[in-house]
Amino acid sequence: MAVTALPVIHIRDLRKTYVVSERETGARAALKSLVHRRMQEVPAVAGISFDIAAGEIVGFLGPNGAGKTTTLKMLSGLLHPSGGEVAVLCHIPWKREKAFLRKITLVMGQRNQLVWDIPAADSFELNRAIYRIPSDVYRRSLDDLTGLLDLEPLLRKPVRNLSLGERMKCEIAAALLHRPQVVFLDEPTIGLDVSMQRRIRSFIADYNRRYGATVLLTSHYMADVEALCRRVIVIHHGRLLFDGELSGLVQRFTRHKTIVIQLQDCSVDLHAYGEIIECVDGRATLRVPKAETARVTERLLADLPLIDLTVEDPPIEEIIEQVFAQEVL
Repeated sequence: MAVTALPVIHIRDLRKTYVVSERETGARAALKSLVHRRMQEVPAVAGISFDIAAGEIVGFLGPNGAGKTTTLKMLSGLLHPSGGEVAVLCHIPWKREKAFLRKITLVMGQRNQLVWDIPAADSFELNRAIYRIPSDVYRRSLDDLTGLLDLEPLLRKPVRNLSLGERMKCEIAAALLHRPQVVFLDEPTIGLDVSMQRRIRSFIADYNRRYGATVLLTSHYMADVEALCRRVIVIHHGRLLFDGELSGLVQRFTRHKTIVIQLQDCSVDLHAYGEIIECVDGRATLRVPKAETARVTERLLADLPLIDLTVEDPPIEEIIEQVFAQEVL
């Protein structure tokens, strides 16, 4: 009988509710709040469930305030949930056991772990001591990361002298020196230029292939998700909206197709074929209902002297916006 492997990340009905005080503006309300403070419960995560298997790279998507970072903090043990079940590598995260902490890492694009006034290499040595990495393993890991991320020119520079992209590369390297089995990435490419984003994406994919690490990635850059993730989990207002393959998300929530045609010029009236999105230098982009795509394509080919025609799905950013708007379970 086949044995089913346990998921690396297991979540059932995960919840996190914050209790915050609220009051009206003005001096009277301020004085009143000193003796009678009004409290309100704010659900950040409202009962989500999913499993992630070993070696998966999963995109964790949602708008600001959806509960993504709160979820990652609970999975890494920084926050205690208000309810539900959580297991990461068969550990309960908020117990913060040493065996658990040696197997995971959390990289937050808007948070620093490197010491500002010393070279990155010295911060790496500090992490080696914290995680008690044997010297030979540390040297191999550092050599691998230095090669993959091109860190050699950066290691002896004080962190304050590094550019944002250089610092982000060093931050990622510092988080991976102990070769974690589970990597939580919260906006790892935020604020980076396009070239650096590509390098970080390539590195994440390579790390996953080399070490079989499980990666849960949040990003507002859909290029990150498209390049790295076959599966996506979408949440909004702390609730799960979608969990499945990225291609399935496109099929489920796409109402339109994009038809791009190349003409000699754009003097032809195209309104009868669909919504005109753009028409520049003979290249026209039309949006048509998905069910009408075949018929419209046939008409365009029959009616117009086309140089080229392609049919595309709308950009993933547009599809995600539709998911948030519909909030379909």
